[in-house]
Amino acid sequence: MTNAFAQLIPDARAFLAALSQNNSRDWFTAHKDKYEVQLKSPALRLLDEVSQAISLRSGADVTGKLFRPQRDVRFSKDKTPYTTHLHLMWTLNSSGCALFFGLAPDYCTAGGGIMGFSKPQLPRWRAAFDGAFGDEVAALTDILALKGFAVKDPELKRVPAPYGKAHPHGHLLQRKSLTFWHGMTAREQAAPMQALMSAYLIQEPMFALLDSALTA
Repeated sequence: MTNAFAQLIPDARAFLAALSQNNSRDWFTAHKDKYEVQLKSPALRLLDEVSQAISLRSGADVTGKLFRPQRDVRFSKDKTPYTTHLHLMWTLNSSGCALFFGLAPDYCTAGGGIMGFSKPQLPRWRAAFDGAFGDEVAALTDILALKGFAVKDPELKRVPAPYGKAHPHGHLLQRKSLTFWHGMTAREQAAPMQALMSAYLIQEPMFALLDSALTA
């Protein structure tokens, strides 16, 4: 892997910072060529190279996605037309586990997990805690934290029925998703391809565990 994407983050961050100060269709249209050259084109190349690298390792088809810059403002009080971040996602397996990359003027993160359990997955997630799955997820969560990948807070305030509030993994049963996030260092930002592959390898055991429990 070469450091072919060294300028992606500084160039994209500069564009997004300018967009945040001039968030209008007229400004974006006038600077669309810069968006294509400095942000979209290198982001698509990064999507493709990471997809190929993960597929080569895992043998699975990996689907990459670049989230569009246009905002859906139909039901929002904020009518600014464009997002001021760059988000990429690689879907890794049939359970929906994904690798994430997020960039904005004030953050740069790598992450992974499942953004939201599907309707069939949620009861599988909870039922799996009757076995060793809960202990394994809890242990891997602790290991990921030690490696700099923090877990998002659970969505539910209480442990759902029929599980008691004293359940040893109650905080995991309160979840409707499971994602981990790592703030990328300056060194990692200078080589995003390598940083994202490192993030994938660190989280690979969790991806495999989730896939085994959530796939019918």
